Amino acid sequence: MRPATRASAAPPGMPSAFPGGVAATIDVVASAAREIIRTEGVSKRFDAQVAVDRVDYVLREYEVAGIIGSNGAGKTTFFNLLTGYYVPDEGTIRYEGADVTRLSPPERVARGMMRTFQLTATFDNLSVLDNLVLSYFRAQLKPSLLQLFVNTRKRYRNEAKIVETLETFALKDLRDRLVNHLGLGEKRRLEIAMAVLAEPKVLLLDEPLAGLSESEIHGVLDVLRRRVGRQTILIVEHKLSHVEGFLQRLTVMHEGRVIADGDCEECLRHPEVRRSYWQIDVAAEAGGKAVA
Repeated sequence: MRPATRASAAPPGMPSAFPGGVAATIDVVASAAREIIRTEGVSKRFDAQVAVDRVDYVLREYEVAGIIGSNGAGKTTFFNLLTGYYVPDEGTIRYEGADVTRLSPPERVARGMMRTFQLTATFDNLSVLDNLVLSYFRAQLKPSLLQLFVNTRKRYRNEAKIVETLETFALKDLRDRLVNHLGLGEKRRLEIAMAVLAEPKVLLLDEPLAGLSESEIHGVLDVLRRRVGRQTILIVEHKLSHVEGFLQRLTVMHEGRVIADGDCEECLRHPEVRRSYWQIDVAAEAGGKAVA
């Protein structure tokens, strides 16, 4: 357990199986896994408000990591810093050792950092299959916008990668359905599938389970588990209960700072996390135990 205000570079363990019976063999020794993202003293202010306060953070290759925090904790701002939507007021962001602090979101995408909505705006009047074809065509062949629509989609519908994606993300039975007729959970699976088609090294998901039913949440997590060991995954989520069994490592933010980082269970036992995230009166709890 690391209670410091900055995330430690020490990596967590990497389990080989996850709830739900989905095994994921990861042939990476955690202590030797290379760094893929590192932030050093990153801060972001909005007028007098400090949204992110001198955060050091390390994400290692093939980790499945999560960032949680209450509203206003700074987690979304930090995510926007990682993906290039904000430029930090101070500090450095490195990707695979290179300084990307001032690179734009598209430049970061080109290097392998994919936030789901960056290449996953769906065309609601097209079918699931055609959305996947357009995503594949755009990511793999990098055409102009005109070429996207001039080229016939039929040519790529039987591409092996697209057929595999339909199977992996449980979209095969929905392939001919228009996107505007999908449920929210089905559309979320499609969005993630479109991002994965671009073969990013790092998949960044900002509250991917928001608004979903329990069955839809299980469906999205099932497809994400199939990416474990193939891609590095970082999830920002408000409700820990949704992702606790999926994450290998947890980071908790409060008032712009990292207050805990490491194993989920250990983080959740940390007094500062109990006080700020769970709103538990730790002092009173300790006093009650002393009286008892």
